[in-house]
Amino acid sequence: MYIGEVAGSPIAGHRVVITGIGAVTSCGVGANTLFEGLVSGSYSEDHTVPGFDPSVWFGPKEVRRVDRFAQLTLAAAVEAYEDAALTVTNPERAGSIFGTGIGGMTTLTAQTTVLATKGPDRVTPFLAPMMMPNAGCAQVAMRYGLTGPAETITTACAAGTHAIGYAARLVASGRLEVAVTGGGESVLDPVAFAGFRNMTALSTTGISRPFDVARDGFVMAEGAGALVIESLEHATARGARIYAEILGAGSTADAFHITAPREDGAGAQRCMELALIDADLTIKDVGHINAHGTSTPLNDLAESRAINAVFGDDAPPVTSAKGVTGHSLGGAGAIEAVASVITIDRGLIPPTIGLENIDPDIHLDVVVGSPRELAKPVVLSNSFGFGGHNGCLVIGRIS
Repeated sequence: MYIGEVAGSPIAGHRVVITGIGAVTSCGVGANTLFEGLVSGSYSEDHTVPGFDPSVWFGPKEVRRVDRFAQLTLAAAVEAYEDAALTVTNPERAGSIFGTGIGGMTTLTAQTTVLATKGPDRVTPFLAPMMMPNAGCAQVAMRYGLTGPAETITTACAAGTHAIGYAARLVASGRLEVAVTGGGESVLDPVAFAGFRNMTALSTTGISRPFDVARDGFVMAEGAGALVIESLEHATARGARIYAEILGAGSTADAFHITAPREDGAGAQRCMELALIDADLTIKDVGHINAHGTSTPLNDLAESRAINAVFGDDAPPVTSAKGVTGHSLGGAGAIEAVASVITIDRGLIPPTIGLENIDPDIHLDVVVGSPRELAKPVVLSNSFGFGGHNGCLVIGRIS
């Protein structure tokens, strides 16, 4: 994202590097556990986070006063912060930027039941801070005393990606030296399930099959992903290990339909193009696309058309993590950004689990069966959300 000398680029400023990663997903607790699950196809069948004990991160009172989505968000952020071996010396230039699609819905629905069955006096006084979508980023800011911007992006399933892109721009501009950023979600709630099911968005089989001819909807999951990002100068000065660099980011709107993507994928196409322009790269520089790939009939086909429109016959290998992770809505893009960083770090593209027979209308080189070597250390990570929100990140090995 260092584009000060690129004519017409959206921003100019400092190079932005990634020095810490963290994740809690249906593969388990930890970023490495996530990647091992993506490679092996090992995950919890109910798509909760196995082995997650909030008391590791919160005291007994806090556990009861913090919604699970914010618990997951903080857990991922703590791993990333510790992985970066970060000590913030200038808290006003350190920020917490996170995304979520819905926030504390499980608390809201539970307290609605309390209201109906026990009356208003029994509703928890902590309802507001538990249900508010900005609770996750607030928890991170309070934990580490980050007094710079603490902001929340709520663009449905693109929220995690948009949060990282926005945080990177704050660092690139010089407003921040360092940011903890990502996204989290936990709405495995009867009301949420009913709503998504009744709009026919969920898989009737409970199996996520990205790009498969038999795909029939997404599988809802919980999870969170987090990155520590810094200006290259700040990271170098403190001797930090650098995983990768955020080279560019794109954001567009379909302006088409509240849930369905444009059939031609035009909004997603433009988002990918803008991200590559932002990174000052061409299509030939990209070694892998971490697709949104939700396993819904409309999304996967529209995304494939968008990729074909951008890359033509030269599209790099594509994979979707959601065959393993399921779809954690506002947390998905952040989780996939973490997976993209590890893909670059290890030089290995995980396969698309759940894909058995590719849809004949999808013309992509989808990685299946076993991992594949990453030939070029640049990953384009896509996220597309209800409302027509499109977000893309370009992440590459530091040069």
